[in-house]
Amino acid sequence: MDLYEDRKGYNNEPLGEYALKLFSLIRAKNKTLIITDLLVRELEMNYSIAEINGMMKPFEAITEKIIATKEQREEAKKIAKERNVPPGDALHAIIARDSKLILITRDNDFRKLDDISKHHKPEELI
Repeated sequence: MDLYEDRKGYNNEPLGEYALKLFSLIRAKNKTLIITDLLVRELEMNYSIAEINGMMKPFEAITEKIIATKEQREEAKKIAKERNVPPGDALHAIIARDSKLILITRDNDFRKLDDISKHHKPEELI
């Protein structure tokens, strides 16, 4: 969303630019950009299917979709309740852990989930 909306941070950081550089780096290194079924559903709450397709189209060759398992969803609900974080955040941390992925987010709730999966901001990786 940072890239699509060319967002700026609280201190006027170029969040859209950071996202573009990271996606370009992923493509240049022949790596894969993983999206989850949950992320797609979250996007659908704020964007039309056409807008989502427009966001994803430039990166479809390097994108892979992962669907969370029932066990991951159950673990996420438990952790979310214990740590007072959104279940979706817990689920993304669990998916990253289980799939050995690098989790990229700006969401501060992930600090409470660092023992499950470390997280990074895009600019930390570019």
